[in-house]
Amino acid sequence: MNDRFLSLLGLCRRAGKITIGSDPTIESVKKGEARLVLFAKNASANTRKNVLGAAIQSGVKVIDIDYDKEDISVSLGKLCAVASVNDEGFAKKLLSLAGEKNGEECNLC
Repeated sequence: MNDRFLSLLGLCRRAGKITIGSDPTIESVKKGEARLVLFAKNASANTRKNVLGAAIQSGVKVIDIDYDKEDISVSLGKLCAVASVNDEGFAKKLLSLAGEKNGEECNLC
């Protein structure tokens, strides 16, 4: 895998610092564990609505990443349209890498 963003997602999974799936992500956000919520570009509207509502209410940073569910599943080992990163360091680095890919700088709010 040559993509740094996807490689870091895989490392995050192996470190146990990521929550995968809509309901587990909502739970992670509500518990205050989530630092960043990631949406695949082909996440369903219903998934977006439910998770985004919880994230906005809790003040968690949310980004749409330029990968589809299938790309993300390769790095995580599980089909995934939405995930929450539960570690500040991983969240900052993923935001930085997402910004580099899009030609802009990202900072964690």
